[in-house]
Amino acid sequence: MLAIRMQRNGRVHSPVYRIVVQEAQRHPLSGRVVAEVGNYNPETKKVVLDKEKVEFYLAHGAQPSSRVAFVFKKEGIALPAWYKEAPKKQAKAKHADKLRKNQPKEEAPEETPAETPAAENAE
Repeated sequence: MLAIRMQRNGRVHSPVYRIVVQEAQRHPLSGRVVAEVGNYNPETKKVVLDKEKVEFYLAHGAQPSSRVAFVFKKEGIALPAWYKEAPKKQAKAKHADKLRKNQPKEEAPEETPAETPAAENAE
């Protein structure tokens, strides 16, 4: 089975990704690539794709990774009907009952006006 994924290139702290087609069992850095279909620079948000090659491999069953599918959607490439998007993860607190916003609000004790010594002297 073929996979379309990103392969990291570039220097330390300035990545550039190649969008490649390779066997799904291989590690992205193995170097055994079937085809290179584009590249992506996250610093400049520049995407260069060979749309004909991408559509060819998608039509022949290549499975895009979730990040590559996101890039394809932004570039206007139609994903096949069999592709299922990964569900969005929901953040959930481990101990929600301990959060400050879930605690009952403390009512401030009502202060009674203290009797002033002047009032006592007037009597």
